[in-house]
Amino acid sequence: MRLFRLVASALLILAQLGAATAQEWPTRYITAIVPFGPGNSVDLVGRLLAARMSELLGQQVIVENVGGAGGLTGTTRAARAAPDGYTIVVGGADTMAQNQTLLEKPPYNSMTDLIPIVLAVDLPSVLVGRNSLPPNSLKELIPYMKANQDKMQFGSSGVGGATHLACAQVMHAIGVTLAHVPYRSAAAGIQDLISGNLDLYCPIAAGALPHIEAKAIKFFGVLTDERSPLLPHLPTAAEQGLPGIKGNYWIGLFAPAGTPEPVAAKLSQAALSALETPAVQSRLREVGAAVVAPERRTPAYLKKFIPEEISSWGRIIKENGITVK
Repeated sequence: MRLFRLVASALLILAQLGAATAQEWPTRYITAIVPFGPGNSVDLVGRLLAARMSELLGQQVIVENVGGAGGLTGTTRAARAAPDGYTIVVGGADTMAQNQTLLEKPPYNSMTDLIPIVLAVDLPSVLVGRNSLPPNSLKELIPYMKANQDKMQFGSSGVGGATHLACAQVMHAIGVTLAHVPYRSAAAGIQDLISGNLDLYCPIAAGALPHIEAKAIKFFGVLTDERSPLLPHLPTAAEQGLPGIKGNYWIGLFAPAGTPEPVAAKLSQAALSALETPAVQSRLREVGAAVVAPERRTPAYLKKFIPEEISSWGRIIKENGITVK
């Protein structure tokens, strides 16, 4: 009985200490790891959320770019960080879902090593090409690709990355095989497209839209079944006879597993409030990101969404025979 009382007292003290810690948190800056270099969509979204969350939490949320290995380096660092609420990671469809199938032994398990904080935005991918390509629409491009596949190349920001998977689905649906040219960044691939050194690319729309509007590259389709509310004037691949392409890229925030629930709840509330801020929503639209519906933003939704995404992307990866060594 005495032992039982001692254990119960110890547990009560720990609970009280945890509650006190959660009430005081945060007492210093929070690091938001972006597992890619600066300037891409993940970085832009992460910085917008971090700036507003800093105001709401009363402590700086500092963005740290930790690129490398298709997002694995930075995400792994976050997964192994102390679970105290002072490290979060900006995760996406690639780092939280696609990598779990692409790699035989991923360095982290996105369902058990990280906990969901918020699902923030959706971004559509697009199929674009160099201006000197003869076709002017996807309907014209399909037979052109079939006739010239041995001469054509498509680019991506890395083997197994989101841009690679988007284009691989297009090639698979059409029934062609084009040479794949991986780049170190999405911006480098788009620059080669503008220069005419690359035929096709499937970037996230945010990075391509200014060049599409400037007519520096050709647009062939939004890689979703339904038109994006951000790009209502641009037709989808499905509208042009190529349905079923999964080209949406989502972004959310995650924390190391074991982060105290009250602290995770504070992080989540700050992120949710940031997404409700009109100025943040306006800026996100400007960079081509659509804030997800309120019912999809919650940690509970994201917890169910991740395994669904792993399964869905796993099927696509296997169907297209994509492997990362």
